[in-house]
Amino acid sequence: MAGAGGGGSLLAISDLHVRHPDNRAIVEALHPESPDDWLLVAGDVGDTVAQIEWALRLLAGRFAKVVWSPGNHELWTPPSDPVTLRGVARYAHLVELCRDLGVVTPEDPYPVWEGRGGPVTVAPLFLLYDHSWRPEGFDTPEAALAEAYRTGIVCTDEYLLHPDPYESRSAWCAARVAETARRLADRDPALPTVLVNHWPLVREPTRILRYPIFAQWCGTEATADWHVRFDAAAVVYGHLHIPRTTWYDGVRFEEVSVGYPREWRRRSAPPGQLRRILPEPDGVPPTAW
Repeated sequence: MAGAGGGGSLLAISDLHVRHPDNRAIVEALHPESPDDWLLVAGDVGDTVAQIEWALRLLAGRFAKVVWSPGNHELWTPPSDPVTLRGVARYAHLVELCRDLGVVTPEDPYPVWEGRGGPVTVAPLFLLYDHSWRPEGFDTPEAALAEAYRTGIVCTDEYLLHPDPYESRSAWCAARVAETARRLADRDPALPTVLVNHWPLVREPTRILRYPIFAQWCGTEATADWHVRFDAAAVVYGHLHIPRTTWYDGVRFEEVSVGYPREWRRRSAPPGQLRRILPEPDGVPPTAW
């Protein structure tokens, strides 16, 4: 098994958004530090199937193992994409694409990292969101969504992320949460986990969003205790485009997104730096990177 024998590192990145040429150049420059390195890719690789395939094929050819969790952008059905599949059918198509590339998906057996900092069960998740992270004063998803439309802070998912055959993205989320919780409960209880999900598992990271009303597209209350319930050594996520390290209940959460060029150009740190998840970096502060 790659990573066995104590070598390599478990690395992570997300929100590559390779439709932007500058982000595509970042991906082209990504390389492992060791031939035993694994790479966790926490969603939003690209908007079209061709973009996703290009990036994952390149990364799978460089890293000992690539583990992928889908983001909302992978699940979009944009008019420009020749692949017109929607909802569950689109996700299933991407899973088969990943399997052809040797990339681990949320539908595959969870691999065990046996390198430095291990052994741990690496669990890629696909959970979506259910509009339960509503702003104060809005008691129903319908009211919160109406306020978002009133203020113009509306996620593009409302137009491009179709839940077919589910009646709503919230219903799809409920099904994903139930099935994923069952699988996590059936894992080897002797091993801690590294949970990898595009959306944050707890609401706290969304408190610093510039537009807090956007949190309703960012996760679900159903996973608020998963980092404790499923013995997480670390949680990896993206989506917020606010890369940083935080701690909840003694568990390290790593937001590992690259984000859009207009965002990463404002930061002092160079974009596209792979975050080391295991072994745990020395002296990791609970502050923004």
